[in-house]
Amino acid sequence: MSELERAERLLSSTPGRWRVLYHNDGDGIASASVAARALSRWGRRWQLTALFSLEEGRIRALLARIAGPVLVVDTGESYLELLSRHPQPVIVLDHHRPLGPPPPREGLVVVNPHHWGVDGMSECSASVLTYLFARRLSEENADLVAWAFAGAVADRMHVGGFRGLNQSVLARAEAQGLLQRRPALSLAEGELAPSIAGSVDPYFRGLSGNPGAVRNFLEDLGEDPREPLSSLRPEALRRLTSALLLQLIAQGARPEFCERVREERLLLQPEEEDVGWLSTLQNACGREGRPSLGIALALGDRSARERAKELEQHWRSRVLAELARLERGEGLEVREHLQAFSLDEPALAGPVAGLALAYLLDPDRPVFALARQGDVVKVSARGTPRLTDRGLDLAETCRQAAQAVGGEGGGHRVASGASIPKGEEAAFLREADRLLAGQPFHVGGLAGAGGRSDAP
Repeated sequence: MSELERAERLLSSTPGRWRVLYHNDGDGIASASVAARALSRWGRRWQLTALFSLEEGRIRALLARIAGPVLVVDTGESYLELLSRHPQPVIVLDHHRPLGPPPPREGLVVVNPHHWGVDGMSECSASVLTYLFARRLSEENADLVAWAFAGAVADRMHVGGFRGLNQSVLARAEAQGLLQRRPALSLAEGELAPSIAGSVDPYFRGLSGNPGAVRNFLEDLGEDPREPLSSLRPEALRRLTSALLLQLIAQGARPEFCERVREERLLLQPEEEDVGWLSTLQNACGREGRPSLGIALALGDRSARERAKELEQHWRSRVLAELARLERGEGLEVREHLQAFSLDEPALAGPVAGLALAYLLDPDRPVFALARQGDVVKVSARGTPRLTDRGLDLAETCRQAAQAVGGEGGGHRVASGASIPKGEEAAFLREADRLLAGQPFHVGGLAGAGGRSDAP
C-alpha cells in the first residue's frame, strides 16, 4: 500500500493544523469523522470544511483562503490540477474513478483504490479508504470501524452484500470482534404501522406514506398495527417478511432490492450500536444542510444524536412526499434510454432518484433528477449495479452531456451528477440520451430494446 505509506510520511512531516475538505453526503461525512479522530490521535489539529457544491470556481476560491496543508476525502479527483497548485502539502483520499494520472508534484499524494485495481464504485467507499489510512497511522484507530461502514452503507455498497475491499475490511473487523452481522427485518424499530408507513428503503408501493393502507395490510395478516416490531413472535415475523417481500415483487422491484426486506445489520461491539442507523443519521444531517452535526455525532456529542434524529424525521418525510408523487406518475419524463423528473430541492435529488429507480420506476433505464439552485440546475443520475455490469457509465454521460451545455459533471458509473446552466435542461437530457444510446447496457432486452417498463 505504497500510496498510504506516502500519505503517512507527508502527514508526519507536516505539523500544524490541517484543513479537511469533505463531501457533504453520508460517505463524505463518515470519512471526515474517521479523519478527524485519527488526526487528533496523531497529534494534528484540524478544521473541517464541507463541500456543498463541487464547481471548480468555488473550489479555487476556497483553496485561495487556506494557508495550511489540506486533506481531501470523498472528492478531489476532478480537481487535482487545482489541488496540485496549492502551496502547502495536499493529501487526497478519493474513491471516484480517476480522469488521469495525478500531477507529478512533490507535496501532493493521491490515494485511490482504482490505482490498485479496486473498483471504488462498488468495492471501497471513501470512508473505508479513510479508515485504512487511519489504521496505517495507528492500530488504535481500529475502533473507528463503525464510521467506516456507515459511509459504505450511505453509498449503498451493502445492497446485494459487501464486495471487494469493503468485504475484506469487514471480515477482518468481524474476526477482531469489532463488528457483528445479524439478520433483521429492514424496518425502523417501533410500532409496526408507523415503521412500514415511514419506510423509504424499501419503499412499498401503496403502503409507504399511507398509514391507513398499512393498518389494513397488517390487520389482513392478523397482526396488531400497534405491536412493536421487536415483540413479534418468530412465526409472525416470517409471515410479515414474506408479505412485504411479495409486495416488492408485485411492484416490479429488482431481486437485489427485494432482498432489502431481509437485511444483515452491522452492530458495533460491544456497544451493539447499529451501523445502518448511524449511517441514516449522518446522511440526513448532510441532506438537511447540517453535515457538522453528523461529525459531532461521531465525535461523541450526546446532544447531537437527538438533533440528528429530528433532522432524519424531517428528511424522511420529504423523501416520502417526493416518492409518493412519482408513485402517482406525476412529472416523470421517459426517453428512449433514460427517465427523468424535476423537484424543488437539490439535496433530495440523489436519494429520491436512487430509491425511485430501485422501487418504483423502470429498472432498465437510468434516472436523472433535476433541481434548480439559483441560476444553476443540479443533476443527480442513478443507475443500478445490474446496468453498470452491462456497460452503463453515468460518470462519462454526465461529464460529456454537461460539457456540451456549458456545465460540468462526473462521479461514479452507477451514481453521478452534474451542474448545468438554467434553461439547458432539455438540451442536457437530449445529449445524455444520445450518449446512453452508444453504451451497451440496453442491449439484450433492456431499455430501448423491447425491455419491460414498470414506470408509472
